[in-house]
Amino acid sequence: MDIALREVHDSDLPVFYRQLNDPEALRMAAFTPEDPADRDAFDAHWAKILSSPAVVTRTVLGDGDVVGHAAVYGEPGEREVTYWIDRAYWGKGIATAALRALLTEVTERPLHARLAADNAGSRRVLEKCGFEVSASLTSYAPARGAEIDELVLTLDA
Repeated sequence: MDIALREVHDSDLPVFYRQLNDPEALRMAAFTPEDPADRDAFDAHWAKILSSPAVVTRTVLGDGDVVGHAAVYGEPGEREVTYWIDRAYWGKGIATAALRALLTEVTERPLHARLAADNAGSRRVLEKCGFEVSASLTSYAPARGAEIDELVLTLDA
């Protein structure tokens, strides 16, 4: 599958909204909006993201189809990566390819990532891209309605 990144188009947002509301993906991601089905909150969140010059957000394309998104956000020195790939495409190397492409575009370091400690797939993606576990903590995960173990991974220069 040919993986590419491009700027986010307004027509991508309904796809992102559908992907965000996949119950299995929500559980795996864990750190999600309190109410992912709140379309007004979703739209407001994306309007803020897309209007911020400090956020680099890209749509992930697989053979030309929208399969997810990837971004870098946050204050210098504390910037984080995030990505979301449609569950139908998990396990195909798409997240790794997309993150590698994003890391080529955004060259500042360090970069951080946070994930549920039991999200082995996402941890594997991050480690393949050079991130290493730098901290562990307990945080509230809205998608699970509980405090869970969280890992912070860091990509240094």
